[in-house]
Amino acid sequence: MAPPLLSLREVDLHWGSDPVLDKLEMHIGHNDRLCLIGRNGAGKSTLLKVIAGIIESDGGKRWLQPGATAAYLPQEPDATGHDTLRDYILAGLTNQSGEEDYKADVLIADLGVEAEADPLTASGGELRRAALARTLIAEPDLLLLDEPTNHLDITIIDWLEGYLKNWRGAMVLISHDRTFLSNLASACLWLDRGKIRRFDGSFDKFDAWQEKTFAEEADALKKLNKVIKDETRWSVEGISARRTRNQGRLRRLHALRDERRNIVKAKGDVTISLGGGGKSGARVIETKHISKTFDGRSLFTDFSIRIARGDRIGIIGPNGAGKSTLIKILMGEIAPDEGTVQLGTNLQSIVIDQKRANLKDDMSVMDVLTGGDGDWIFVGDESRHVMTYLKEFLFDPSQARTPVSSLSGGERNRLLIAANFAKKSNLMVLDEPTNDLDMETLDLLQETLADYKGTILMVSHDRDFLDRVVTSTIVLEGDGTIVEYPGGYSDYRAQRANSAAADSAFDMGRQKKKSKVIPLSAASRNKKKLSFKDQHALDILPAEVESLSMQISELEAQISDPQLYSKDPAAFSRISDQLTEMRSSLEEKELRWLELEELKDGLSG
Repeated sequence: MAPPLLSLREVDLHWGSDPVLDKLEMHIGHNDRLCLIGRNGAGKSTLLKVIAGIIESDGGKRWLQPGATAAYLPQEPDATGHDTLRDYILAGLTNQSGEEDYKADVLIADLGVEAEADPLTASGGELRRAALARTLIAEPDLLLLDEPTNHLDITIIDWLEGYLKNWRGAMVLISHDRTFLSNLASACLWLDRGKIRRFDGSFDKFDAWQEKTFAEEADALKKLNKVIKDETRWSVEGISARRTRNQGRLRRLHALRDERRNIVKAKGDVTISLGGGGKSGARVIETKHISKTFDGRSLFTDFSIRIARGDRIGIIGPNGAGKSTLIKILMGEIAPDEGTVQLGTNLQSIVIDQKRANLKDDMSVMDVLTGGDGDWIFVGDESRHVMTYLKEFLFDPSQARTPVSSLSGGERNRLLIAANFAKKSNLMVLDEPTNDLDMETLDLLQETLADYKGTILMVSHDRDFLDRVVTSTIVLEGDGTIVEYPGGYSDYRAQRANSAAADSAFDMGRQKKKSKVIPLSAASRNKKKLSFKDQHALDILPAEVESLSMQISELEAQISDPQLYSKDPAAFSRISDQLTEMRSSLEEKELRWLELEELKDGLSG
């Protein structure tokens, strides 16, 4: 059996009196593709730094195979000390002779990095892409990536997935992106209460395994409690009945009690409360023929949409395509260059911004929730003690007076969600809400949004989250093109693929007409009319197209129910399949109709 690439043996690490890593044991093989999973605050990023050799443990041993190399992508890259992003990327090369500088140029092109940009003024997305290039450039034996998809658009995430699928070394990934992990990880490392447990199965099977593990733990604790109860009864009855004690049995009882006391139970679940709000008008936002140009570049042109109460709209596109600008126009914050925007009545909106602008480092956790006014917070119309509300979002009461600056990225995002969800609203704007959240919180957030009675506008790069939440998706392609697609991200990809196939078929049809119809044009002109079969098809196709369009509209109305997926996943899947089949049929009939109309025009010309 080949030795591991890296091993950790009995590794201990403490922050204050609390153990982060407790006699931790783990091994990484040469071809392992691992995802590291755990709650926010469990120590995932800390463990990744221990694996990388950046943090030294309090005890235990780290062993890396001699000659092997590891590269680490931090969650918050720091490019200070470099004049340009290209210089920052080149610093990742082990060979500084200049012979391999071409690798930087290849990655810069693939990742869309502004090579000569100043790292100090680069956006989060630009810095993240540069940090990825710096990590990948040395082609290490072990790749350690901490939330690599944060601040990346979906186009770059797709590229990164393809690149990592062809990676020949080992890798350990921390990510909240379920689709990303499902496509890349072949085994899972679960960090829970300072220990690592390994599941040698794909990520999409991890949840079931984790639930089984929790159930087994609960059963073991139940049995332990029964043994302690029996031994306690014996000790009381035995001591009262005899003047001498069975000291060995009493020592066993004390040991059992110590065992139970030392069991660190898993943290509870997040419980997300929503403040609710009055009902808005049926029409929430309506735009007509809006266009917007920025720095001489068209972001979108002639875009019209009507957003109704209860709609859940996802917005996706490359960084810089205009997603945030579109949100601001839809919310009435800025005006379009052309067209009109009309907001509905009785709107109560909240905005959760990925920049966390409302969180000041010197504010305490309690002040963020209460505005510095007492110990109580209103969740809708209900008054709640801030300590109780904090517990619902998995904050320890001892954190209530700690400054925001001491919170992790996930804790900050959870705090921002807690503060905003307490407010009354019927229109919610979410800008990258999934960043830094653990998967349990993501699942609950999805369920909470499914129960939300209002309207949602959401910018996100999380494909799985989009699929589970939104009812339609607005796509900004980055070239001025903007299109709304029914359904989530997967629906958009399927519809786009079908559209491309239809375009290809149409082009082939035109080529065939050029090669076959044109040489026979004299005979065709002599006929002066379509064949009986073609004329019959042309007569019935308009009605068939109209009927199919109406059926599709009815199915789209059904699938737009925000609670359908949660209540009946099978029905959601069935309707999605029917929609895909019907849209494909509609495209074929429309294409055939167009071909016959062109043929008819040619015969009568």
